[in-house]
This record gives sequence, structure tokens and C-alpha cells, in this order.
Amino acid sequence: MLHAVQFAFVDSINLLLIGVIVAVGVMLPRGGGRYAKTAALLIAGDWCGVAALAFLMLVVFDGLGDVVQSFVEGPIFGILLIATGVVTGLLALRGGDNSGLVNRILEPLKTPSATTVLVGFALGIIQSATSVPFYGGLAVLSTAGVDVAVRYAFLVLYATVALSLPALCAFAVGWVRRAPDSPAGRVFDVARENSGKVSLGATWAVALLLIALGTVHMM
Repeated sequence: MLHAVQFAFVDSINLLLIGVIVAVGVMLPRGGGRYAKTAALLIAGDWCGVAALAFLMLVVFDGLGDVVQSFVEGPIFGILLIATGVVTGLLALRGGDNSGLVNRILEPLKTPSATTVLVGFALGIIQSATSVPFYGGLAVLSTAGVDVAVRYAFLVLYATVALSLPALCAFAVGWVRRAPDSPAGRVFDVARENSGKVSLGATWAVALLLIALGTVHMM
């Protein structure tokens, strides 16, 4: 099951959610606790979205049984991971960012509310549904050979790891808001001014991790 956690960690490099969290940190005024509430509700909603889709897909994979087992244990799984990593890296070279989408998402996040949770839930569903590592980790979990109850309880950890980097980013943004002139604040400013390079580096990191996972699987 620890192998599944590796895929969840790769999935945690969620540039859209991280971009939204940073934008919320810039948009909301300091004081009053609005940022902390908004970030907490957003991440909680995203966690629920990831967990809900993970549960559904694990049910599907468990139902397929031997088909998933053969796929995960065969070379095609490793080839798919490597191919996805290569394609991800090539797409990164084309440039582009999520700024337009982030700006549209920000409108309902100006005040923490139930809508904030729904936005996070939608982001969790979208990110997971379009992520090869997400499906890969659940396929590995489905074939882990452990008790059914253990597999489904493990989804709590799986979703938590998948949200680990956005959660750390939310804490970092909160710290920078409190101490904008600190070393962390200066690093944040540099990263924000070079957001394109940061996004490119993160995307390449995902690509390299996928290629590494696929290569190890093929060995």
C-alpha cells in the first residue's frame, strides 16, 4: 500500500489548487481570519472531492478484479507511466498557465461559506479525474492483497497525502501574510514574480516522478 502513497504524493502537486490558494492569500485583506477560514474550507472541500472519487474508482477497480491485477503487474502499466511523464514534460514546454481559470474561481471565495466547500469539492473531482497518478495509485491499492476494510480505510490516508502539498502551501501563505518582510515573505514574492518558471519546474517534477515510477516498475 505504501506504493500507492507514492502516486498520491505525485498527485499532490496540484498546481490549480495551489494557484487558487496563493491568489486567495493575495486577494483577502489581512486580519479577521478570513484567509484561514477560506483556505481551511477550500482544502476540506477538495479533500472530500478526492476521497469521494477515490472511493468510487476503488469500487470500480475492485469489481474488475483480475483485469486490474494483470494491468498493474504487466509492463503496460510502466509504459503508460513513462509515456504520461514524457507527454507532461512536452506539454509543459508549450507554456500557458491557469491564471484565467484561477481568476474565475476566485469570485465565490471572497467570503468563506458553504460555497467555498463546494468549490473545493469541484476542484478535487476535476483534479483527480484528470490525473493519471490518481488512477495509478488506486489501481495499485486495489491489487495490494489486503483486506477490503483496510483498503477502504486507507483512502483516508490516500486523500490526505494527495492534499499534503496544497495544505503546506496554505500554511506557508498564512505565515507570509503575517510576516511579509520575513525571509519566507521575500521568497514568496520572488516565486510570485516568477510564477511561470515555478509552474514549469513543478510540472517537470511531476513528469520526472512519473518516468521514475514507470522505470522502476519495468525493472
